[in-house]
Amino acid sequence: MALELKQHLKLAQQLIMTPQLQQAIKLLQLSRLELQEYIETELQQNPLLEVDTTRVKEDTLEEIAQRKELRQRWEAYLETYGQDNIPYYEDEERPSFEATTSKPEGLVDHLMWQLRLNDFTDEERAIGLFIIGNLDHNGYLPMDIPSICQETGASEEVVERVLSRVQQFDPQGIAARDLKDCLKIQARQLGLENSLVWKIIENHLQDLQTKNYHKIAQELSTSVEEVAQAAGIITNMEPRPARDYSDDPPQYIVPDVYVVKLEGEYVVLLNEEDLPVLKFSREYQEMMKSNSMSKLARDYLSECYKSAQWLMKSIQQRQNTLVRVTESIVKFQREFLDHGISHLKPLVLRDVADDVGMHESTISRVTSNKYVHTCQGTFELKFFFNSGISKSDGSFVASQSVKNEIEGIIKAEDPRHPLSDQAIALILKQKGVSIARRTVAKYRELLGILPSNQRKKHF
Repeated sequence: MALELKQHLKLAQQLIMTPQLQQAIKLLQLSRLELQEYIETELQQNPLLEVDTTRVKEDTLEEIAQRKELRQRWEAYLETYGQDNIPYYEDEERPSFEATTSKPEGLVDHLMWQLRLNDFTDEERAIGLFIIGNLDHNGYLPMDIPSICQETGASEEVVERVLSRVQQFDPQGIAARDLKDCLKIQARQLGLENSLVWKIIENHLQDLQTKNYHKIAQELSTSVEEVAQAAGIITNMEPRPARDYSDDPPQYIVPDVYVVKLEGEYVVLLNEEDLPVLKFSREYQEMMKSNSMSKLARDYLSECYKSAQWLMKSIQQRQNTLVRVTESIVKFQREFLDHGISHLKPLVLRDVADDVGMHESTISRVTSNKYVHTCQGTFELKFFFNSGISKSDGSFVASQSVKNEIEGIIKAEDPRHPLSDQAIALILKQKGVSIARRTVAKYRELLGILPSNQRKKHF
């Protein structure tokens, strides 16, 4: 059979992700700080964009409330003027918060300071520097003596001597090999070698974790009271010496939106502080109209103009979408805003999507990495979405509220007779919330609460 070419006309619909649509979707899921960085990048790359410093915004309810708060703060300042040494700054002169806070001392810096204070030879100081540089995030030394000798070229005797001196540095337990070694170093510094504390650390850490004091007392031929006292000393030791030392800078949360209550109604206001207001460059617009420009330059500026126009439209659409979604969440969670977490309602993405007439994926992008400041605190928008648990009266309660209820029950329990997961489930059932024991255990683990046998206090 012969092959031949034929032409056919066919109509078809196809969804194409244009670069503009991809940009709009990307802007939706950016946090406020990420949006600032994105706009700054576009300002550098697109000559048609510039910051509008002349636009005067209309006074919003938030700005009115802020001015009232500033006036109250100013009056409070006048009342306390001269009572302390805190300098006063005008707003434009006030240094940033980061500039007024001291940088926390890192673990390496703290240990190096002690290394320089001690009387070490050059060889010992080099070994000490190597040991300090190889500590993990917990303050443990994952390398053994032969490995350190191989890397430094020193003898085992010298390495052991330097390691022993480094382990006497602050914080206590530093440069230990594992948890047992860390606790033994601290017990040695307390003068508790060969004591009951030492024996428990040496042979009964697993029983100590499960608080099986009777077994420890039986095997060590002592009383349960003495075991409990020794366990109290071990509990006050630091299992992770590097816990209080971190080189990571603190992460500050800046709310993307505020929810304020004015005259009995909740008002949603965008936090547009430090967000640059964009406008077209008049100079480049006039250049586009000039006949003296080449076609290549005019086409380039035309593409930049379209890109800038779409960017400003996408930013405005993002802000409007964020306000609409937050307003919908406020409508569903008004009781939470009025009374607290115990009144948090079950909510899923579909509820908000149906309310604002958008797709669930859009709601998911809008609520990702966005924070809202309310009268109950600052929360991520995802916080308000919780699965529902049915109550005996046919209503539903949010899973987050149940977690909060479980946490309150455990805080109020008798530490000598802690409640089991089954007992907590029965208490919740009496309050109208019927959940299984395994669900209580799952929520308890998510809250970071130990099981009942590990919460028990004998004395």
